Amino acid sequence: MTTSDWPLWEVFVRSRRGLSHTHAGSLHAPDAAMALRNARDLYTRRSEGVSLWVVPSTAITASSPDEKDPFFEPAADKPYRHPTFYEIPEGVQHL
Repeated sequence: MTTSDWPLWEVFVRSRRGLSHTHAGSLHAPDAAMALRNARDLYTRRSEGVSLWVVPSTAITASSPDEKDPFFEPAADKPYRHPTFYEIPEGVQHL
């Protein structure tokens, strides 16, 4: 296997405890262990992260931006999911 045949990995970094992982970028590596080491060297050089995830790109399934209206449409017919549906009682603060 040559370097051009290595699978593509997506890298997610958590910058501090309590925060979510965010997508930092992509890299090619022969296996998960090497992808993790390369991600550490590439995306956390200045101690920006406390946790890394590497995921094979082939394992990610995403919705298509072209189909966003029909894909997300079912949520629009459920008004109870929006806070405007509920009345806030008097005296309740910081809700």
